[in-house]
Amino acid sequence: MTTPVTTFSPDGTARGGVVVVQEAFGVTDHIADVCRRFAAAGWVATAPHLFHRSGDPVVAYDDLETSMPLMKKLTSDEIDEDIDAAVDELASYGFGPSQCAVVGFCMGGTVSFATAVRRPLGAAATFYGGGIREGRFGYSSLLDSAPDLRTPWHGFFGDQDKGIPVEEVEELRIAAASASVDTRIARYPDAEHGFHCNDRPAVYNERAAHDAWSKTLDWFDTHVAR
Repeated sequence: MTTPVTTFSPDGTARGGVVVVQEAFGVTDHIADVCRRFAAAGWVATAPHLFHRSGDPVVAYDDLETSMPLMKKLTSDEIDEDIDAAVDELASYGFGPSQCAVVGFCMGGTVSFATAVRRPLGAAATFYGGGIREGRFGYSSLLDSAPDLRTPWHGFFGDQDKGIPVEEVEELRIAAASASVDTRIARYPDAEHGFHCNDRPAVYNERAAHDAWSKTLDWFDTHVAR
């Protein structure tokens, strides 16, 4: 089954490619907008549609009754297939793995971390990805797999995230530091889960979102091969 992707390209020569991994709500307008922002910053950005085996729905942010079963149906093998399809999409623009980055939000943050363990890319970033102590989708926990990171990885977490305790984030910082690649974590004391999504005013944190976005672009600029 072919994985559908949403792709945006910059004007002029691109800096590299970015795989943008969705939240638990599908490839929403916000995820598409994140791709547009990367394109405006000079990157080819593509978002694989991880729910395509379930009809490719886009779910409202307050409809957890629909989104949670969709997320729970996902398996690591299927996700890996979709991520690899997105990397292949970027290859069609002339970018090899070292010229590509991956970034994910919420469940996509877990996926971007697992991808950074599974294959060497230029850079990876995780926005509030869960599964730190307990694995998700069939992946090992982030703590167990952190020493095996093969891609430079940057994590972004909010201290007010009710689903990701600060102590787990700090455990992950220590575990990731033992990897053979560069790793870093940024925490935001007043930020909740989903703080980067400006389409969710109840949790959006402008200061944290802007800082994390700036750090992500810097991380990709530093580590993705030219």
